[in-house]
Amino acid sequence: MQGYKNSGIEWIGSIPSNWKLDKIKYMANLYGRIGWQGLTSEEYIDEGPFLVTGVDFCKGRIDWNNCVHISEKRWEQADKIQIKNEDLLITKDGTVGKVAIVSDLNGKASLNSGVLLIDLKDKNSKKYLYWVLCSDVFWTWFNYKNSGNSTILHLYQKDFNEFIYTIPELKEQKLIANFLDKKGSEINAIIEKIENQINLLKNYKKSLITETVTKGLNKNVSMKDSGIEWIGEIPEEWDVSKIKYSLILMGSGSTPDSSNPLNYDGEINWIQSGDLYGKSYITETEKTITKYALHGNKSLKRYIAPFVVVAMYGASVGNIALSQIDSYTNQACCVMKGDNSLDNKYLYYFLIANKHEMLMLAIGGTQPNISRQLIKNLTIIIPKFNDQLEIVEFLDKKCSEIDSVISKKERQLDLIKGHRKSLIYEYVTGKKRVGGLENDN
Repeated sequence: MQGYKNSGIEWIGSIPSNWKLDKIKYMANLYGRIGWQGLTSEEYIDEGPFLVTGVDFCKGRIDWNNCVHISEKRWEQADKIQIKNEDLLITKDGTVGKVAIVSDLNGKASLNSGVLLIDLKDKNSKKYLYWVLCSDVFWTWFNYKNSGNSTILHLYQKDFNEFIYTIPELKEQKLIANFLDKKGSEINAIIEKIENQINLLKNYKKSLITETVTKGLNKNVSMKDSGIEWIGEIPEEWDVSKIKYSLILMGSGSTPDSSNPLNYDGEINWIQSGDLYGKSYITETEKTITKYALHGNKSLKRYIAPFVVVAMYGASVGNIALSQIDSYTNQACCVMKGDNSLDNKYLYYFLIANKHEMLMLAIGGTQPNISRQLIKNLTIIIPKFNDQLEIVEFLDKKCSEIDSVISKKERQLDLIKGHRKSLIYEYVTGKKRVGGLENDN
C-alpha cells in the first residue's frame, strides 16, 4: 500500500506520498477584467456577446438565459477574458467562491469584474481543480485568509495566486474528477428532490394561511365580494378595512451610536430587521442595549409583547414576526399592536398572506423599502373576533405540524450536504482513493 506524507498544511493533513502541493499561480494563469474598463450597465444590450457575472453561476454551470449582452467592441477590448467552452471560472466578489465550467456556449462571451478565468497549464485537469475549489481545501484557506477582515468578503487575485492545493498525477486527477462527477450528480439529485419537497411544504403552508385568513374555517357561510383582487370572496359577516383603523399602536425605533461601547451589550432587548430573518417568533435578540443608550434618545421606545414586527428595509425587507418579548427596535422595524377588534396573532398571519402584495407596493430597486405609511394603509380582512381566535388556533396547530416536517427535511438536507462535503474533501486530499488505484472502502 502506498504511503502518506505530511502536507505541512493543517487543513489538508496527510496526502499520498506521490502527490505534490503547489501554488495555483504555478499551475494556472488567472485573468480578470481590470476594474470595469469603463464598462457600465447602461451599455448592456439585447443581443451580442454574453457578459458573465456572478449571478449567472448555477450548479457548476453558466445560465446563459440570465446573462446580459455587450457590444462586439467591448468584447474585443479584453482578449484574455474571451471565454470558451470548458473554461474554468470562479467568482471573486458578491457571493464569493462560486465555481463553474463553461458549457453550452454558442457564441462569444466575456467576464465582468467579479469573475476570474482560471487558465490551467498543460497536464492538469480543469474538472479536478473544479472539485478542489468546491472543497474545504479551498474554503478553509479562504476563510483563514479573510479572518479578521470586514464582513464584505473578496477573493483578491494576489491572494488567490498563493492558494496551495493538492496535485496528483494527471491520470489520477481525471479518475477523481470522473468519480466526483458521478457521485456528485447522484447526491445532487437527492438534494434537489428534498429541496423540492421543502419548497412544496412551504408553498402549502403559505396557501393554507392565505385560504384560512381570507375564507375562514366554516365553508357553509354566505360569501361576499371583498373588492380585493387577490382575496376574492370573503364571509359575509367579515369586514374590510385599513390596518390603521384597527391598531392601538404603530411605531418604530432607532439605533444608538454604534461607536460608543457604553450603548451595547446590556440587558435590554433591541430588535433589528435581521432578527426577523427565518423566524415566526422573536424570543431573543442578536444585540442588546444598555440603560445608558436610552438617555436622551426619544426615538427609542419600549414595546410590550406581544406585538407584530415588519422589516421595512434591508436584506430582510418584508419579513414578519410576532415578538414574544418586550423590546426596543431599530428604525428598520415597524411595530404594530391590534386593538380590541384585531388579535395580534391573526394580524401576523394576515400579513404573512399579504407579504407578496405588500412588496409589490414597496419603493426601490433590488432591495425595496416599505414605509409605515404603506403598511398602515394596507387593506385587511377582519373576521369576528371569535373567528380570529379560531383561525389562530387552527393555523398554530397546522403550521406547527408543517414546520415539524420541514425541519425534519432540512436536517436530512444538512446531513446529505455534509456527506457530499466530506466526500469531496476526502478524495481531493487522497484520504480515499478511486478504485483502480486503491480500493474505496
